[in-house]
Amino acid sequence: MAGFDDSLVREYFEMNGFFVRQSRKYAVQSRRKRADEEGDLLVINPSPRRGAEPSFQLFSSDLPALAAAVVAVKAWHTTKAITPTMIKKGDLLEFVRKEAVEAAKEAFADLSPTEGQPLAKILVLPGIPSAEPQRSESITLLRESGVDHVLTFRTILENLVQAVESNQSYAKSDTLQLLRLLRVYDMVKAAQLELFGSSNPPK
Repeated sequence: MAGFDDSLVREYFEMNGFFVRQSRKYAVQSRRKRADEEGDLLVINPSPRRGAEPSFQLFSSDLPALAAAVVAVKAWHTTKAITPTMIKKGDLLEFVRKEAVEAAKEAFADLSPTEGQPLAKILVLPGIPSAEPQRSESITLLRESGVDHVLTFRTILENLVQAVESNQSYAKSDTLQLLRLLRVYDMVKAAQLELFGSSNPPK
């Protein structure tokens, strides 16, 4: 499943104009990850919008303001939102370690568009709490741990479902082809798309 989730996130960034490098093709299970294995994806925007400041919780409209980022994908789909308790365990945050960030920068060293640009640290997760005080506590814990932005799977799916076209065959992408078929066979209704496209989608 991790491969599918990584593919989903990759398609999202590529659909929004980013170049994406997958840090590794294998899964690390029986040992602690090395620094260069912490981030799942490295993304670069060839034409970032200068002067704009993306919000902590990213939406698709924030992406043009990002220059480059290391992305960690936490596909814990058994929950709709992480909790402060889950954050405090630390399992989410290994990719923000100094060694992991330096390894990501080295991986980007040959890509001149990133020169002089900050490397953002993005955590992709099911969601963050919508109710207070859990929401504020979660954001504070993530910020203090070094996470620059969070991106939810809901935002990713919303954008991809809207972007795929029913009359196009996405033969080179299983992920996009699946989303297209959901639209072709009316598994995703217009009302759902309107909900996804609301200016303040649920967290």
